[in-house]
Amino acid sequence: MLVSLRVRDFAIVDRIAVEFDSGMTVLTGETGAGKSILIDALGLVLGERGSAQLVRKGAQRAEFSAEFDISALPRIQAWLRDNSLDEDDACLLRRVIGADGRSRAFINGNAVPVQQLKTAGEFLVDIHGQHFHQSLGKSAVQRELLDFFGGLDKKRADVAAAYASWQEIQQALERLVSADNDRASRLDLLRFQLQELDALDPHAGESTDLLEERQRLQNSGRLVEGVARAMNALFDGDDANANNLVAEATHAIDALTDYDPSLAPVLQVLEGAGIQISEAAAQLRSYVDDIDMDPGRRDVVEERLDALQSIARKHRVEAAQLPDLQQRLANELSDLENAAERGKELESAAASARTSYESAAATLSAGRKKAAKKLAKQVSEAMHSLGMPGGRFDVAVERLPGDDARVHGIDSIQFRISANPGQDLQPLSKVASGGELSRMSLAIQVIASDGSNIPTMVFDEVDSGVGGGVAEMVGRRLADLGKTRQVLCVTHLPQVASLANQHYRIAKVSDGTATRTNVQVLGKDERIEELARMLGGVEITKKTLAHAAEMLADAPQKRA
Repeated sequence: MLVSLRVRDFAIVDRIAVEFDSGMTVLTGETGAGKSILIDALGLVLGERGSAQLVRKGAQRAEFSAEFDISALPRIQAWLRDNSLDEDDACLLRRVIGADGRSRAFINGNAVPVQQLKTAGEFLVDIHGQHFHQSLGKSAVQRELLDFFGGLDKKRADVAAAYASWQEIQQALERLVSADNDRASRLDLLRFQLQELDALDPHAGESTDLLEERQRLQNSGRLVEGVARAMNALFDGDDANANNLVAEATHAIDALTDYDPSLAPVLQVLEGAGIQISEAAAQLRSYVDDIDMDPGRRDVVEERLDALQSIARKHRVEAAQLPDLQQRLANELSDLENAAERGKELESAAASARTSYESAAATLSAGRKKAAKKLAKQVSEAMHSLGMPGGRFDVAVERLPGDDARVHGIDSIQFRISANPGQDLQPLSKVASGGELSRMSLAIQVIASDGSNIPTMVFDEVDSGVGGGVAEMVGRRLADLGKTRQVLCVTHLPQVASLANQHYRIAKVSDGTATRTNVQVLGKDERIEELARMLGGVEITKKTLAHAAEMLADAPQKRA
Protein backbone atom coordinates (compact mmCIF):
# COMPACT_ATOMS: atom_id res chain seq x y z
CA MET A 1 0.00 0.00 0.00
CA LEU A 2 0.97 3.68 -0.24
CA VAL A 3 2.87 4.62 2.93
CA SER A 4 3.83 8.22 2.22
CA LEU A 5 3.75 10.93 -0.43
CA ARG A 6 6.16 13.86 -0.48
CA VAL A 7 5.82 16.83 -2.81
CA ARG A 8 8.04 19.87 -3.23
CA ASP A 9 7.67 23.00 -5.38
CA PHE A 10 4.67 21.77 -7.34
CA ALA A 11 2.13 24.38 -8.53
CA ILE A 12 1.16 26.25 -5.31
CA VAL A 13 2.73 23.58 -3.07
CA ASP A 14 6.09 24.48 -1.54
CA ARG A 15 6.53 21.36 0.58
CA ILE A 16 4.09 18.64 1.69
CA ALA A 17 4.68 15.29 3.40
CA VAL A 18 1.67 13.02 3.98
CA GLU A 19 1.61 9.64 5.72
CA PHE A 20 -1.16 7.20 4.79
CA ASP A 21 -2.80 4.28 6.59
CA SER A 22 -4.76 1.30 5.31
CA GLY A 23 -8.52 1.48 4.87
CA MET A 24 -10.33 4.51 3.46
CA THR A 25 -8.78 7.98 3.51
CA VAL A 26 -10.63 11.12 2.36
CA LEU A 27 -9.25 14.47 1.24
CA THR A 28 -11.61 17.43 1.66
CA GLY A 29 -11.43 21.22 1.51
CA GLU A 30 -12.98 24.37 0.14
CA THR A 31 -13.60 24.65 -3.59
CA GLY A 32 -10.36 25.78 -5.21
CA ALA A 33 -8.23 24.76 -2.22
CA GLY A 34 -6.43 22.19 -4.35
CA LYS A 35 -8.06 18.96 -3.12
CA SER A 36 -6.96 17.14 -6.27
CA ILE A 37 -3.40 18.45 -6.13
CA LEU A 38 -2.17 15.42 -4.16
CA ILE A 39 -3.82 13.10 -6.67
CA ASP A 40 -2.14 15.00 -9.51
CA ALA A 41 1.19 14.71 -7.68
CA LEU A 42 0.67 10.99 -7.18
CA GLY A 43 -0.11 10.64 -10.89
CA LEU A 44 3.16 12.37 -11.77
CA VAL A 45 5.22 10.14 -9.50
CA LEU A 46 3.50 7.19 -11.19
CA GLY A 47 4.72 8.31 -14.61
CA GLU A 48 2.00 10.60 -15.94
CA ARG A 49 3.10 13.29 -18.39
CA GLY A 50 4.53 16.45 -16.79
CA SER A 51 5.83 19.81 -18.00
CA ALA A 52 7.82 22.83 -16.83
CA GLN A 53 4.55 24.69 -16.14
CA LEU A 54 4.01 22.45 -13.12
CA VAL A 55 7.09 23.78 -11.32
CA ARG A 56 6.28 26.38 -8.64
CA LYS A 57 7.17 29.90 -9.71
CA GLY A 58 10.73 30.75 -8.72
CA ALA A 59 11.75 27.12 -8.09
CA GLN A 60 14.34 25.21 -10.13
CA ARG A 61 12.46 21.91 -10.10
CA ALA A 62 9.45 20.06 -8.72
CA GLU A 63 10.09 16.84 -6.80
CA PHE A 64 7.71 13.99 -6.04
CA SER A 65 8.28 10.76 -4.13
CA ALA A 66 5.95 7.97 -3.04
CA GLU A 67 6.91 5.10 -0.74
CA PHE A 68 5.01 1.80 -0.89
CA ASP A 69 4.98 -1.24 1.38
CA ILE A 70 5.15 -4.20 -1.01
CA SER A 71 5.69 -6.98 1.54
CA ALA A 72 2.39 -8.61 0.51
CA LEU A 73 2.69 -7.92 -3.24
CA PRO A 74 4.60 -10.76 -4.98
CA ARG A 75 3.91 -9.44 -8.52
CA ILE A 76 5.69 -6.11 -8.03
CA GLN A 77 8.42 -7.86 -6.02
CA ALA A 78 9.08 -10.21 -8.94
CA TRP A 79 9.04 -7.33 -11.44
CA LEU A 80 11.53 -5.34 -9.39
CA ARG A 81 13.83 -8.39 -9.10
CA ASP A 82 13.63 -9.06 -12.83
CA ASN A 83 14.72 -5.46 -13.48
CA SER A 84 17.40 -5.43 -10.72
CA LEU A 85 15.48 -2.70 -8.85
CA ASP A 86 14.48 -4.63 -5.70
CA GLU A 87 15.28 -3.44 -2.18
CA ASP A 88 13.74 -5.40 0.73
CA ASP A 89 9.96 -4.94 1.10
CA ALA A 90 9.94 -1.25 0.16
CA CYS A 91 9.44 0.46 -3.15
CA LEU A 92 10.34 4.14 -3.43
CA LEU A 93 9.27 5.91 -6.62
CA ARG A 94 10.69 9.37 -7.29
CA ARG A 95 10.16 11.91 -10.05
CA VAL A 96 11.92 15.22 -10.70
CA ILE A 97 10.66 17.76 -13.26
CA GLY A 98 12.98 20.69 -13.94
CA ALA A 99 11.99 24.25 -14.77
CA ASP A 100 13.56 23.55 -18.18
CA GLY A 101 11.02 20.77 -18.76
CA ARG A 102 13.46 17.89 -18.30
CA SER A 103 12.14 14.93 -16.34
CA ARG A 104 14.01 12.26 -14.38
CA ALA A 105 12.66 9.12 -12.73
CA PHE A 106 14.01 6.81 -10.03
CA ILE A 107 12.98 3.49 -8.50
CA ASN A 108 14.65 2.60 -5.19
CA GLY A 109 17.35 5.15 -5.98
CA ASN A 110 18.06 3.78 -9.47
CA ALA A 111 17.61 6.08 -12.46
CA VAL A 112 15.04 4.61 -14.87
CA PRO A 113 13.04 5.74 -17.93
CA VAL A 114 9.70 7.38 -17.08
CA GLN A 115 7.92 4.53 -18.89
CA GLN A 116 9.44 2.06 -16.42
CA LEU A 117 8.16 4.24 -13.57
CA LYS A 118 4.71 4.05 -15.16
CA THR A 119 4.93 0.26 -15.42
CA ALA A 120 5.78 -0.03 -11.72
CA GLY A 121 2.88 2.29 -10.89
CA GLU A 122 0.43 0.03 -12.72
CA PHE A 123 1.17 -2.70 -10.15
CA LEU A 124 0.57 -0.33 -7.24
CA VAL A 125 -2.15 2.27 -7.83
CA ASP A 126 -5.32 2.59 -9.90
CA ILE A 127 -6.53 6.20 -10.25
CA HIS A 128 -10.16 6.88 -11.20
CA GLY A 129 -10.53 10.51 -12.19
CA GLN A 130 -13.53 12.77 -11.75
CA HIS A 131 -14.06 12.89 -15.52
CA PHE A 132 -13.97 9.12 -16.03
CA HIS A 133 -17.72 9.05 -16.68
CA GLN A 134 -17.14 11.23 -19.75
CA SER A 135 -15.08 8.47 -21.38
CA LEU A 136 -17.28 5.63 -20.11
CA GLY A 137 -19.49 5.96 -23.17
CA LYS A 138 -16.62 5.06 -25.52
CA SER A 139 -16.70 1.51 -26.85
CA ALA A 140 -12.94 1.01 -26.35
CA VAL A 141 -13.22 1.93 -22.66
CA GLN A 142 -16.20 -0.40 -22.21
CA ARG A 143 -14.33 -3.25 -23.89
CA GLU A 144 -11.26 -2.76 -21.68
CA LEU A 145 -13.41 -2.63 -18.53
CA LEU A 146 -15.21 -5.85 -19.43
CA ASP A 147 -11.95 -7.65 -20.24
CA PHE A 148 -10.39 -6.42 -17.01
CA PHE A 149 -13.40 -7.48 -14.95
CA GLY A 150 -13.45 -10.91 -16.59
CA GLY A 151 -9.69 -11.45 -16.21
CA LEU A 152 -9.40 -11.81 -19.99
CA ASP A 153 -6.12 -9.94 -20.54
CA LYS A 154 -4.22 -13.12 -21.48
CA LYS A 155 -6.91 -14.23 -23.95
CA ARG A 156 -6.98 -10.78 -25.53
CA ALA A 157 -3.19 -10.83 -25.88
CA ASP A 158 -3.46 -14.23 -27.64
CA VAL A 159 -5.99 -12.74 -30.05
CA ALA A 160 -3.77 -9.74 -30.76
CA ALA A 161 -0.77 -12.02 -31.45
CA ALA A 162 -2.81 -14.26 -33.78
CA TYR A 163 -4.17 -11.20 -35.60
CA ALA A 164 -0.65 -9.78 -36.12
CA SER A 165 0.60 -13.10 -37.50
CA TRP A 166 -2.35 -13.40 -39.87
CA GLN A 167 -1.98 -9.82 -41.13
CA GLU A 168 1.75 -10.27 -41.75
CA ILE A 169 1.10 -13.28 -44.00
CA GLN A 170 -1.82 -11.53 -45.67
CA GLN A 171 0.32 -8.50 -46.47
CA ALA A 172 3.02 -10.75 -47.97
CA LEU A 173 0.36 -12.32 -50.19
CA GLU A 174 -0.92 -8.89 -51.24
CA ARG A 175 2.61 -7.77 -52.11
CA LEU A 176 3.08 -10.87 -54.23
CA VAL A 177 -0.19 -10.24 -56.08
CA SER A 178 0.72 -6.60 -56.59
CA ALA A 179 4.16 -7.52 -57.88
CA ASP A 180 2.63 -10.08 -60.19
CA ASN A 181 0.69 -7.30 -61.92
CA ASP A 182 3.99 -5.78 -63.01
CA ARG A 183 5.80 -9.08 -63.03
CA ALA A 184 7.66 -8.87 -66.34
CA SER A 185 9.35 -5.52 -65.73
CA ARG A 186 10.16 -6.43 -62.13
CA LEU A 187 11.72 -9.73 -63.24
CA ASP A 188 13.92 -7.90 -65.75
CA LEU A 189 15.09 -5.44 -63.10
CA LEU A 190 15.77 -8.14 -60.53
CA ARG A 191 17.75 -10.25 -62.99
CA PHE A 192 19.87 -7.25 -63.98
CA GLN A 193 20.53 -6.27 -60.35
CA LEU A 194 21.40 -9.83 -59.36
CA GLN A 195 23.66 -10.29 -62.38
CA GLU A 196 25.57 -7.18 -61.27
CA LEU A 197 25.75 -8.36 -57.65
CA ASP A 198 26.72 -11.91 -58.61
CA ALA A 199 29.55 -10.54 -60.75
CA LEU A 200 30.71 -8.45 -57.81
CA ASP A 201 30.28 -11.43 -55.45
CA PRO A 202 30.33 -9.53 -52.12
CA HIS A 203 31.15 -11.56 -49.02
CA ALA A 204 29.93 -11.09 -45.47
CA GLY A 205 32.38 -8.89 -43.57
CA GLU A 206 34.41 -8.21 -46.72
CA SER A 207 34.10 -4.41 -46.70
CA THR A 208 35.16 -4.25 -43.05
CA ASP A 209 38.17 -6.47 -43.71
CA LEU A 210 39.16 -4.37 -46.74
CA LEU A 211 38.94 -1.12 -44.79
CA GLU A 212 41.16 -2.56 -42.08
CA GLU A 213 43.64 -3.85 -44.69
CA ARG A 214 43.70 -0.47 -46.44
CA GLN A 215 44.53 1.22 -43.16
CA ARG A 216 47.42 -1.22 -42.57
CA LEU A 217 48.73 -0.73 -46.09
CA GLN A 218 48.56 3.06 -45.83
CA ASN A 219 50.46 2.96 -42.54
CA SER A 220 52.83 0.05 -43.24
CA GLY A 221 55.94 2.26 -42.89
CA ARG A 222 54.84 3.50 -39.45
CA LEU A 223 53.99 -0.06 -38.38
CA VAL A 224 57.40 -1.44 -39.38
CA GLU A 225 59.22 1.45 -37.73
CA GLY A 226 57.24 1.14 -34.52
CA VAL A 227 57.68 -2.63 -34.30
CA ALA A 228 61.43 -2.23 -34.84
CA ARG A 229 61.63 0.18 -31.89
CA ALA A 230 59.69 -2.25 -29.74
CA MET A 231 61.99 -5.14 -30.75
CA ASN A 232 65.08 -3.13 -29.84
CA ALA A 233 63.62 -2.31 -26.43
CA LEU A 234 62.59 -5.90 -25.79
CA PHE A 235 65.24 -8.09 -27.38
CA ASP A 236 67.39 -6.79 -30.20
CA GLY A 237 69.00 -3.71 -28.64
CA ASP A 238 72.22 -3.41 -26.73
CA ASP A 239 72.72 -5.01 -23.31
CA ALA A 240 70.06 -2.71 -21.74
CA ASN A 241 67.11 -4.41 -23.47
CA ALA A 242 64.22 -5.80 -21.43
CA ASN A 243 65.16 -9.45 -22.00
CA ASN A 244 68.71 -8.99 -20.66
CA LEU A 245 67.58 -6.86 -17.72
CA VAL A 246 64.96 -9.39 -16.64
CA ALA A 247 67.46 -12.25 -17.10
CA GLU A 248 69.97 -10.39 -14.91
CA ALA A 249 67.34 -9.79 -12.21
CA THR A 250 66.26 -13.42 -12.40
CA HIS A 251 69.83 -14.64 -11.92
CA ALA A 252 70.34 -12.31 -8.94
CA ILE A 253 67.17 -13.44 -7.13
CA ASP A 254 67.84 -17.10 -7.95
CA ALA A 255 71.16 -16.85 -6.10
CA LEU A 256 69.39 -15.39 -3.04
CA THR A 257 66.67 -18.02 -2.67
CA ASP A 258 69.17 -20.34 -1.00
CA TYR A 259 69.37 -17.83 1.85
CA ASP A 260 65.66 -16.87 1.96
CA PRO A 261 63.09 -19.21 0.39
CA SER A 262 60.41 -16.50 0.69
CA LEU A 263 61.91 -14.93 -2.47
CA ALA A 264 60.78 -17.97 -4.52
CA PRO A 265 57.48 -16.35 -5.62
CA VAL A 266 59.40 -13.31 -6.89
CA LEU A 267 61.68 -15.62 -8.84
CA GLN A 268 58.64 -17.28 -10.46
CA VAL A 269 57.25 -13.90 -11.52
CA LEU A 270 60.59 -12.89 -13.07
CA GLU A 271 60.92 -16.21 -14.90
CA GLY A 272 57.38 -15.77 -16.24
CA ALA A 273 58.21 -12.22 -17.37
CA GLY A 274 61.22 -13.53 -19.28
CA ILE A 275 59.07 -16.10 -21.06
CA GLN A 276 56.45 -13.46 -21.97
CA ILE A 277 59.11 -11.09 -23.32
CA SER A 278 60.45 -13.88 -25.55
CA GLU A 279 56.94 -14.71 -26.79
CA ALA A 280 56.18 -11.05 -27.51
CA ALA A 281 59.42 -10.70 -29.48
CA ALA A 282 58.62 -13.83 -31.53
CA GLN A 283 55.13 -12.51 -32.36
CA LEU A 284 56.53 -9.13 -33.42
CA ARG A 285 59.07 -10.81 -35.76
CA SER A 286 56.25 -12.79 -37.35
CA TYR A 287 54.15 -9.62 -37.67
CA VAL A 288 56.93 -7.76 -39.48
CA ASP A 289 57.42 -10.68 -41.87
CA ASP A 290 53.69 -10.58 -42.75
CA ILE A 291 53.38 -6.81 -43.34
CA ASP A 292 52.55 -6.24 -46.98
CA MET A 293 54.13 -3.10 -48.39
CA ASP A 294 53.40 -3.97 -52.02
CA PRO A 295 51.92 -0.90 -53.80
CA GLY A 296 50.15 -3.28 -56.16
CA ARG A 297 48.13 -4.74 -53.29
CA ARG A 298 47.09 -1.25 -52.28
CA ASP A 299 45.67 -0.67 -55.75
CA VAL A 300 43.76 -3.97 -55.60
CA VAL A 301 42.20 -3.10 -52.25
CA GLU A 302 41.22 0.42 -53.38
CA GLU A 303 39.63 -0.89 -56.59
CA ARG A 304 37.64 -3.53 -54.67
CA LEU A 305 36.40 -1.00 -52.10
CA ASP A 306 35.39 1.42 -54.89
CA ALA A 307 33.44 -1.35 -56.63
CA LEU A 308 31.60 -2.35 -53.44
CA GLN A 309 30.79 1.24 -52.47
CA SER A 310 29.63 2.14 -55.99
CA ILE A 311 27.06 -0.68 -56.04
CA ALA A 312 26.06 0.10 -52.45
CA ARG A 313 25.33 3.74 -53.36
CA LYS A 314 23.24 2.62 -56.29
CA HIS A 315 21.04 0.54 -53.96
CA ARG A 316 21.20 3.12 -51.13
CA VAL A 317 22.65 0.71 -48.60
CA GLU A 318 25.95 0.36 -46.76
CA ALA A 319 28.64 -1.75 -48.44
CA ALA A 320 28.45 -4.22 -45.54
CA GLN A 321 24.77 -4.81 -46.36
CA LEU A 322 25.35 -5.94 -49.94
CA PRO A 323 25.41 -9.72 -49.17
CA ASP A 324 22.04 -9.42 -47.38
CA LEU A 325 20.65 -7.36 -50.27
CA GLN A 326 21.83 -9.98 -52.72
CA GLN A 327 20.01 -12.68 -50.77
CA ARG A 328 16.79 -10.63 -50.51
CA LEU A 329 16.75 -9.92 -54.23
CA ALA A 330 17.42 -13.57 -54.96
CA ASN A 331 14.49 -14.57 -52.73
CA GLU A 332 12.20 -12.05 -54.41
CA LEU A 333 13.26 -13.27 -57.84
CA SER A 334 12.58 -16.84 -56.77
CA ASP A 335 9.14 -15.85 -55.46
CA LEU A 336 8.26 -14.10 -58.72
CA GLU A 337 9.60 -16.90 -60.90
CA ASN A 338 7.58 -19.31 -58.79
CA ALA A 339 4.74 -16.92 -58.10
CA ALA A 340 2.01 -19.49 -58.58
CA GLU A 341 3.52 -21.94 -56.09
CA ARG A 342 4.46 -19.20 -53.64
CA GLY A 343 0.99 -17.72 -53.92
CA LYS A 344 -0.58 -21.06 -53.05
CA GLU A 345 1.76 -21.40 -50.05
CA LEU A 346 0.85 -17.93 -48.78
CA GLU A 347 -2.86 -18.49 -49.37
CA SER A 348 -2.68 -21.70 -47.36
CA ALA A 349 -0.67 -20.02 -44.59
CA ALA A 350 -3.07 -17.06 -44.49
CA ALA A 351 -6.07 -19.38 -44.22
CA SER A 352 -4.40 -21.31 -41.41
CA ALA A 353 -3.48 -18.07 -39.61
CA ARG A 354 -7.04 -16.80 -39.93
CA THR A 355 -8.37 -20.06 -38.51
CA SER A 356 -6.02 -19.68 -35.53
CA TYR A 357 -7.17 -16.09 -35.06
CA GLU A 358 -10.85 -17.01 -35.25
CA SER A 359 -10.36 -19.80 -32.72
CA ALA A 360 -8.63 -17.44 -30.27
CA ALA A 361 -11.24 -14.74 -30.91
CA ALA A 362 -14.10 -17.20 -30.32
CA THR A 363 -12.55 -18.23 -26.99
CA LEU A 364 -12.22 -14.56 -26.01
CA SER A 365 -15.80 -13.88 -27.10
CA ALA A 366 -17.12 -16.73 -24.95
CA GLY A 367 -15.20 -15.34 -21.98
CA ARG A 368 -16.63 -11.88 -22.60
CA LYS A 369 -20.21 -13.17 -22.72
CA LYS A 370 -19.74 -14.98 -19.43
CA ALA A 371 -18.16 -11.91 -17.81
CA ALA A 372 -20.88 -9.67 -19.27
CA LYS A 373 -23.65 -11.55 -17.44
CA LYS A 374 -21.80 -11.37 -14.14
CA LEU A 375 -20.95 -7.67 -14.53
CA ALA A 376 -24.53 -6.80 -15.55
CA LYS A 377 -25.95 -8.56 -12.50
CA GLN A 378 -23.58 -6.89 -10.04
CA VAL A 379 -23.93 -3.39 -11.51
CA SER A 380 -27.73 -3.70 -11.59
CA GLU A 381 -27.68 -4.56 -7.88
CA ALA A 382 -25.37 -1.60 -7.19
CA MET A 383 -27.73 0.73 -9.07
CA HIS A 384 -30.52 -0.07 -6.62
CA SER A 385 -28.36 1.08 -3.71
CA LEU A 386 -27.23 4.22 -5.53
CA GLY A 387 -30.64 5.82 -5.92
CA MET A 388 -31.79 4.04 -9.07
CA PRO A 389 -34.28 1.42 -7.80
CA GLY A 390 -35.62 -0.72 -10.59
CA GLY A 391 -32.76 0.30 -12.85
CA ARG A 392 -31.09 -2.27 -15.08
CA PHE A 393 -27.64 -2.57 -16.54
CA ASP A 394 -26.72 -4.81 -19.43
CA VAL A 395 -23.60 -5.57 -21.43
CA ALA A 396 -24.29 -6.48 -25.06
CA VAL A 397 -21.61 -8.66 -26.65
CA GLU A 398 -22.41 -8.96 -30.36
CA ARG A 399 -20.55 -10.27 -33.38
CA LEU A 400 -19.03 -7.60 -35.59
CA PRO A 401 -20.84 -7.36 -38.95
CA GLY A 402 -19.82 -9.64 -41.79
CA ASP A 403 -16.30 -10.98 -41.67
CA ASP A 404 -15.02 -7.95 -39.81
CA ALA A 405 -12.06 -8.86 -37.59
CA ARG A 406 -10.05 -6.60 -35.36
CA VAL A 407 -6.90 -6.83 -33.28
CA HIS A 408 -9.10 -6.84 -30.16
CA GLY A 409 -11.39 -9.63 -31.40
CA ILE A 410 -14.65 -10.15 -33.24
CA ASP A 411 -16.98 -8.52 -30.68
CA SER A 412 -18.80 -5.25 -30.46
CA ILE A 413 -19.21 -4.32 -26.76
CA GLN A 414 -21.93 -1.95 -25.63
CA PHE A 415 -22.96 -0.96 -22.09
CA ARG A 416 -26.72 -0.36 -21.90
CA ILE A 417 -28.83 1.07 -19.10
CA SER A 418 -32.42 1.54 -18.06
CA ALA A 419 -32.36 4.01 -15.16
CA ASN A 420 -36.08 3.67 -14.30
CA PRO A 421 -38.60 0.82 -14.30
CA GLY A 422 -40.42 0.45 -17.59
CA GLN A 423 -37.74 2.16 -19.65
CA ASP A 424 -36.08 0.26 -22.47
CA LEU A 425 -32.36 -0.42 -22.29
CA GLN A 426 -30.38 2.12 -24.27
CA PRO A 427 -26.67 2.77 -24.83
CA LEU A 428 -24.93 4.27 -21.84
CA SER A 429 -23.55 7.02 -24.09
CA LYS A 430 -27.12 8.32 -24.60
CA VAL A 431 -28.02 8.61 -20.90
CA ALA A 432 -29.08 12.23 -20.41
CA SER A 433 -28.66 12.67 -16.65
CA GLY A 434 -25.15 13.60 -15.54
CA GLY A 435 -25.95 12.40 -12.02
CA GLU A 436 -27.06 8.99 -13.27
CA LEU A 437 -23.98 8.68 -15.44
CA SER A 438 -21.76 9.65 -12.52
CA ARG A 439 -23.38 7.03 -10.27
CA MET A 440 -23.12 4.41 -13.01
CA SER A 441 -19.45 5.26 -13.42
CA LEU A 442 -18.84 4.82 -9.70
CA ALA A 443 -20.72 1.51 -9.56
CA ILE A 444 -18.85 0.11 -12.55
CA GLN A 445 -15.45 1.27 -11.26
CA VAL A 446 -15.97 -0.16 -7.77
CA ILE A 447 -17.29 -3.49 -9.06
CA ALA A 448 -14.58 -3.82 -11.71
CA SER A 449 -12.02 -3.06 -9.01
CA ASP A 450 -13.24 -6.04 -6.97
CA GLY A 451 -11.46 -8.29 -9.45
CA SER A 452 -8.28 -6.24 -9.35
CA ASN A 453 -5.11 -7.13 -7.45
CA ILE A 454 -3.97 -3.49 -7.36
CA PRO A 455 -3.61 -2.59 -3.65
CA THR A 456 -4.38 1.15 -3.74
CA MET A 457 -7.47 2.67 -5.35
CA VAL A 458 -7.79 6.43 -5.83
CA PHE A 459 -11.15 8.11 -6.54
CA ASP A 460 -10.97 11.77 -7.49
CA GLU A 461 -14.45 13.32 -6.97
CA VAL A 462 -16.17 10.36 -8.63
CA ASP A 463 -19.15 11.09 -6.34
CA SER A 464 -19.97 14.37 -8.10
CA GLY A 465 -23.61 14.78 -9.04
CA VAL A 466 -25.07 12.85 -6.09
CA GLY A 467 -26.25 13.79 -2.62
CA GLY A 468 -28.53 12.86 0.29
CA GLY A 469 -29.10 9.18 0.94
CA VAL A 470 -27.40 8.24 -2.32
CA ALA A 471 -24.24 9.99 -1.12
CA GLU A 472 -24.23 7.80 1.98
CA MET A 473 -24.55 4.67 -0.13
CA VAL A 474 -21.62 5.89 -2.23
CA GLY A 475 -19.62 6.29 0.98
CA ARG A 476 -20.58 2.80 2.13
CA ARG A 477 -19.46 1.38 -1.21
CA LEU A 478 -16.07 3.05 -0.91
CA ALA A 479 -15.76 2.00 2.75
CA ASP A 480 -16.52 -1.61 1.78
CA LEU A 481 -13.76 -1.43 -0.82
CA GLY A 482 -11.47 -0.05 1.90
CA LYS A 483 -11.85 -3.27 3.90
CA THR A 484 -9.80 -5.21 1.37
CA ARG A 485 -7.50 -2.53 -0.02
CA GLN A 486 -6.35 1.03 0.52
CA VAL A 487 -8.79 3.66 -0.78
CA LEU A 488 -8.00 7.36 -1.24
CA CYS A 489 -10.95 9.57 -2.08
CA VAL A 490 -11.23 13.27 -2.88
CA THR A 491 -14.80 14.25 -2.00
CA HIS A 492 -17.09 17.20 -1.31
CA LEU A 493 -19.76 15.04 0.35
CA PRO A 494 -19.92 14.89 4.18
CA GLN A 495 -21.78 11.57 3.95
CA VAL A 496 -18.72 10.07 2.23
CA ALA A 497 -16.13 11.84 4.39
CA SER A 498 -17.75 10.69 7.63
CA LEU A 499 -17.21 7.03 6.73
CA ALA A 500 -13.45 7.34 6.24
CA ASN A 501 -10.86 5.81 8.55
CA GLN A 502 -8.52 8.76 7.99
CA HIS A 503 -9.34 12.37 7.06
CA TYR A 504 -7.11 15.07 5.56
CA ARG A 505 -8.13 18.69 5.04
CA ILE A 506 -6.62 20.65 2.15
CA ALA A 507 -6.48 24.43 2.56
CA LYS A 508 -4.90 27.44 0.90
CA VAL A 509 -2.65 29.57 3.10
CA SER A 510 -1.60 33.10 2.07
CA ASP A 511 0.83 35.55 3.67
CA GLY A 512 -0.27 38.37 1.40
CA THR A 513 2.50 37.85 -1.13
CA ALA A 514 2.32 34.14 -1.90
CA THR A 515 -0.31 31.42 -1.71
CA ARG A 516 0.48 27.88 -0.65
CA THR A 517 -1.46 24.65 -0.16
CA ASN A 518 -1.47 23.05 3.27
CA VAL A 519 -2.46 19.48 4.19
CA GLN A 520 -3.58 18.64 7.74
CA VAL A 521 -4.59 15.32 9.22
CA LEU A 522 -7.72 15.77 11.31
CA GLY A 523 -8.46 14.48 14.80
CA LYS A 524 -11.98 13.77 16.04
CA ASP A 525 -12.93 17.36 16.96
CA GLU A 526 -11.37 18.74 13.78
CA ARG A 527 -13.26 16.17 11.72
CA ILE A 528 -16.53 17.32 13.29
CA GLU A 529 -15.71 20.92 12.37
CA GLU A 530 -14.82 19.95 8.78
CA LEU A 531 -17.98 17.85 8.37
CA ALA A 532 -20.01 20.76 9.77
CA ARG A 533 -18.42 23.08 7.21
CA MET A 534 -19.28 20.63 4.44
CA LEU A 535 -22.86 20.41 5.76
CA GLY A 536 -23.53 24.04 6.58
CA GLY A 537 -21.37 26.17 4.36
CA VAL A 538 -20.12 29.54 5.65
CA GLU A 539 -22.16 29.74 8.85
CA ILE A 540 -21.68 26.79 11.19
CA THR A 541 -24.35 26.47 13.89
CA LYS A 542 -24.59 24.28 16.96
CA LYS A 543 -27.16 22.14 15.11
CA THR A 544 -24.73 21.68 12.23
CA LEU A 545 -21.97 20.67 14.62
CA ALA A 546 -24.32 18.25 16.39
CA HIS A 547 -25.31 16.73 13.05
CA ALA A 548 -21.66 16.35 12.08
CA ALA A 549 -20.84 14.72 15.43
CA GLU A 550 -23.74 12.32 14.98
CA MET A 551 -22.56 11.36 11.48
CA LEU A 552 -19.10 10.64 12.79
CA ALA A 553 -20.44 8.64 15.75
CA ASP A 554 -22.64 6.51 13.47
CA ALA A 555 -19.82 5.81 10.99
CA PRO A 556 -18.44 2.61 12.63
CA GLN A 557 -21.88 0.98 12.52
CA LYS A 558 -22.41 2.01 8.88
CA ARG A 559 -19.00 0.66 7.90
CA ALA A 560 -19.66 -2.69 9.56
